[in-house]
Amino acid sequence: MTYEPVDLNLTDPTKGFMHFVLYTEPRLGVASSSLNAELKIEAQQTVTPHFQEWLGRLVRCEPNAMHCTLVEPTKIPALFHPCVTEDPSIPSAINGSGCVCRRTFYDPEFGLPVVGQHFKQRREGGTDQWSKTFAPLALRPDDVFSRFHTGRSLFWARTEKGALSILPQREGRGYSVGYSGGGPSALAAYLTQLADTDGQNTAAGASYEEAHPAILAWTQSGAADRGTNELSLGDLKAMQQS
Repeated sequence: MTYEPVDLNLTDPTKGFMHFVLYTEPRLGVASSSLNAELKIEAQQTVTPHFQEWLGRLVRCEPNAMHCTLVEPTKIPALFHPCVTEDPSIPSAINGSGCVCRRTFYDPEFGLPVVGQHFKQRREGGTDQWSKTFAPLALRPDDVFSRFHTGRSLFWARTEKGALSILPQREGRGYSVGYSGGGPSALAAYLTQLADTDGQNTAAGASYEEAHPAILAWTQSGAADRGTNELSLGDLKAMQQS
């Protein structure tokens, strides 16, 4: 189907999941997104300040159909289990006090479903080992991009109003930095689009050919991981003029 940015996005919490496109493979028991990129966030990525800011606004909620698309079919029942701290007899309990339940959240700013895997050892302590969510296809219709952040291979956008969002991303066009390949090219193309439109066009999916050479050189250099990990809209426009 044709992707129309104004029609297909998951960025308005008041509309729930109405504008979210899925595909299913009943024979294989697969249900997933066909446009919104799925993100798996590893434990070492959660120490960044931007992840912590995002995590701090997530709200625990009951699991729904969208959460089920973020886990493999055999793990769906675990979405409905309470934590061992709430019920020691749950199926996700391990050796009495350990736990491997799944925790479900939503992002109240952008309406995204989030699943976190809880891992609690028998001794004191434990951590959420990873989280899974979807990237939005665009910022909200009235949002204007202001600043780009990255750290530990996570990519974020901040709006003029100060809201932090996972950087909009299309399925199959993942972002990365530090080498000559599709990931840095996709990121450079998207950042170029933001600069060209003064932060107005935030729809994901810009073609690689649209990437400005200076912005592409930056994403391919790995500078974002080695030092510079934040760029304003003005910084991106200055790159284009250098």
